[in-house]
Amino acid sequence: MKTIDNYDLKGKRALVRVDFNVPLNDIFDITDTTRIDSTLPTIKKIIDSGGSVILMSHLGRPKTGPEDKYSLKHLIPYLTMITGKTIKFADDCIGASAMNLSATLQSGEILLLENLRFYKEEEKGDEAFAKKLASLGDVYVNDAFGTAHRAHASTAVIAKFFPDSKMFGYLMSNELIALEKVLSQSEKPFTAILGGAKVSGKIEIIKNLLPRVNNLIIGGGMMFTFIKAMGGKVGSSLVEEDLIQTAKEALAQAEKLNVKIHLPVDVIAADKFANDAQTQQCPSNEIPDGWMGLDIGPETSKLFARVIASSKTILWNGPMGVFEMETFETGTKNLAFSIAEASSAGAYSLIGGGDSVAAINKFHLAENVSYVSTGGGAMLEYIEGKELPGVKYIMD
Repeated sequence: MKTIDNYDLKGKRALVRVDFNVPLNDIFDITDTTRIDSTLPTIKKIIDSGGSVILMSHLGRPKTGPEDKYSLKHLIPYLTMITGKTIKFADDCIGASAMNLSATLQSGEILLLENLRFYKEEEKGDEAFAKKLASLGDVYVNDAFGTAHRAHASTAVIAKFFPDSKMFGYLMSNELIALEKVLSQSEKPFTAILGGAKVSGKIEIIKNLLPRVNNLIIGGGMMFTFIKAMGGKVGSSLVEEDLIQTAKEALAQAEKLNVKIHLPVDVIAADKFANDAQTQQCPSNEIPDGWMGLDIGPETSKLFARVIASSKTILWNGPMGVFEMETFETGTKNLAFSIAEASSAGAYSLIGGGDSVAAINKFHLAENVSYVSTGGGAMLEYIEGKELPGVKYIMD
């Protein structure tokens, strides 16, 4: 793997694609700094090696060019604090400002470019735009796993202008190592846990995981399509009717491959989709008419905990219920603690996907699992077996 450890960066301007698409509040304070914090080892390595750093990222979804609320200048105070450096800022990502500041950048200095998505050419993967960005640096470092599944100008196309000097930063290489450890080098028993609202977003993942895993735990809203496929009564719970046959095929394939699929045996059902709803515990395949399952029940939590405790490799994507509502967070919370306990007993656990990461952070367990992925969409596509442009263009 081509990483910053394999290259002499002394005196080089490293053009680093990062994912600084962080949430900001009304006064532009960063409310979750995880994505920035995770790139610090790469920035520090380049500086310590005698190089300089040019950071480029997108922020938000600007529609019509520059908008103040999407300016990367709002990140400067925090970047200054964590790097201990004065951050130079180009008010454009190409053009005179960026050219002049990059040309005079000295070893040990950091330059932050303005939002890449102020230009439509970024998302279009425009080669001329990528060439202009490439002219700012001597080497290209991709450390933005969160956008690795996008064939954008700064995440993929730009790499062709650095045929012998393109590489991964530590965040990217760590993500790929973690994913390969789970998908290709997993210690058995291997348990994959899939949750979230819909089966439709997980079909390819299920297909790609079934030949690799020993156990597949299914929770969240997607469980009801499977339960209905098995003849269960699910009340007014979320069901994708057009995927019932797909669920049946997945169950048959699992049986053929000797993979044990674990579905909830009980649920917490509600009379409406609200935190103040009336609730009742009932069997997952006997939910009364007019009631919907919004969390897994206590018996299911015990069942899943036993499976997790006996696992050596654990992959978790998707919550067990509507964990954003306190009334329906217990199942996801219990699952998160079960994974943390298995991890401390020696299992390797990889957590990925926006909601799973939000849950692990909500329950303050990020330090108690093996690896928390920073890229939801990228991680899912990798698990589906798809080639990520941000990886491919570096490896080619």
